[in-house]
Amino acid sequence: MKTLHIAPGESAGGSLTRAIRDAGQDDEVLPFRDDLSCGPIDSDEPSARAIWWDQFYEASEVEAALGKFWERVATTDDRLVVWFGRHSARELAFFLAWADRLGRRPYQIIDVTGRRLPFRGRDGSTALSPPVQSASIVQPDALISLLGKEQPITAQEGDESRQCWQRLRSENAPFRIVTEAGLVSTSIDYFDPLLLAQATSEWQQVARIVGNTMGCNSDPYFQVGDLMLRARIVALVDDGQLLSDGDPWDMSCRIRLPGRRQSGGLKRVI
Repeated sequence: MKTLHIAPGESAGGSLTRAIRDAGQDDEVLPFRDDLSCGPIDSDEPSARAIWWDQFYEASEVEAALGKFWERVATTDDRLVVWFGRHSARELAFFLAWADRLGRRPYQIIDVTGRRLPFRGRDGSTALSPPVQSASIVQPDALISLLGKEQPITAQEGDESRQCWQRLRSENAPFRIVTEAGLVSTSIDYFDPLLLAQATSEWQQVARIVGNTMGCNSDPYFQVGDLMLRARIVALVDDGQLLSDGDPWDMSCRIRLPGRRQSGGLKRVI
């Protein structure tokens, strides 16, 4: 029986495909292209997610990609192996949604959380990685070591995952984050204090604020990607909590905290 590997994103999918080919195997990899840690989740319909993503991407492309993913899963006879990490909000949200969608259908999992995986250094030597948080950050040579180590999901884990996702769906919050208790709902402004803490009265590029915010808040959990942080910067500019000298959607745009006047050139885009 052929194996269909399910990856929790395109980054993980690309690395996993390379690992499988380097291992001399020809299994297929199917990446899940949605980020269910943000936005509405009260509907299972791809069209509902596409409507929300339309503010960032072409809605028809999103709907088509999600429809093809679930159609492929529903119609395949291949053995299913799902990869994810519990310390990534995106990957854990994906897994919980997957467990809810598949119900009692059998599949196997490779949970990378906390694993220390072998990788090859630039000098050719082999070392062990720090404990892994998500599948998307694992290099292909390290993923090879996990091939063939999948385990069937237990009935208890499947039930608990479905119950968790159903609770999150009923709450339908703007964001979902990882905690010691698992994935929980949180408010639209949850990341705002983290962004404001990186801003100063001096002009800094949006890219720097976003990068520093992600870097300072990625241990022990990966909670959010750059797109949602950029969206919150735009909201903070709109609210007057940040000032911009251009379009804040542009990563090269400069922003700063209000509080002192500078002569010339200040343009606030809403």
